[in-house]
Amino acid sequence: MESLESNQNFFKEYNTVAVGLSVDSVPSKKAWAKSLNISKTRLLSDFWPHGNVAKMFGIFREKDGISERVNIIINEEQKIESIFLYELSELPDINEIKSYIKTMKSFEE
Repeated sequence: MESLESNQNFFKEYNTVAVGLSVDSVPSKKAWAKSLNISKTRLLSDFWPHGNVAKMFGIFREKDGISERVNIIINEEQKIESIFLYELSELPDINEIKSYIKTMKSFEE
């Protein structure tokens, strides 16, 4: 999430919106965001019904009660463009996402 926060200018330049979503409760997300100085990135809670959004995307880990670690690119027609899956212990590669967005936007022009 810190990489999303530090790349807000990039997302604005490419007319995209980055959001963070997890199964944590709103108070938990708020405290977490405050501890990391995240104030511009939209953080969404998939707490109740627990993991419902993650289940809709097929990324909910039922036995663990959490979602996979992924970056999902959704286009303006609200269709999934791409899903980047990472190991839970791995930080998502923001450069991979930025590169994908640049390529996607160049095809639109």
